[in-house]
Amino acid sequence: MMTTLPLRWLRLLFTLTLCGALLSGCGYNQFQTKDEATKAAWGEVVNQYQRRADLIPNLVNTVKGYASHEQATLEGVTRARAAATSVQITPDVLNDPAAFQKFQQAQGQLTGALSRLMAVSEKYPDLKADTSFRDLQSQLEGTENRITVARQRYIVTVQDYNVQVRSFPANLTAMMFGYKTKPSFTVDNEKAISTAPAVDFSK
Repeated sequence: MMTTLPLRWLRLLFTLTLCGALLSGCGYNQFQTKDEATKAAWGEVVNQYQRRADLIPNLVNTVKGYASHEQATLEGVTRARAAATSVQITPDVLNDPAAFQKFQQAQGQLTGALSRLMAVSEKYPDLKADTSFRDLQSQLEGTENRITVARQRYIVTVQDYNVQVRSFPANLTAMMFGYKTKPSFTVDNEKAISTAPAVDFSK
């Protein structure tokens, strides 16, 4: 009895060590690291979109003070903001292509609404000269730049993760532990984000 007990412990230790080596060798630890990296990159995208959403009420109110009869455009921005902020943006979205697409569409619609608002404001010299408005448009411009950078980082991070999911033998580990490819921003959406909204009022 005294001689078999240590042998059992040695077998258990060997088994655990072997399992650890196999998991490490087949990319399990890399999946953990890259999955967390995609969540972190996504969190930055969400933060920047939220920052933009927070700027919109003040922007709309400022424009309204000079162009109150542009009601359709102002309401369009408000509706688009409400739709964009109502979409669930938890990390679970990263594993749900349909939810990710819905989020992407809502943000794209808000981008379009902001572009229309900026175009309308061009017709009002007093609005363009307003200090509050110029400060808000500067903040919006900076936020749009940060959104672009955050999205690009997310795209690169997801690409790295997806390559891991599809590559042999790591794809066997992916199937075993339920790791799936994650959706990313589409080319059409990237074209939209690279050109909108126009916020240059230096003319």
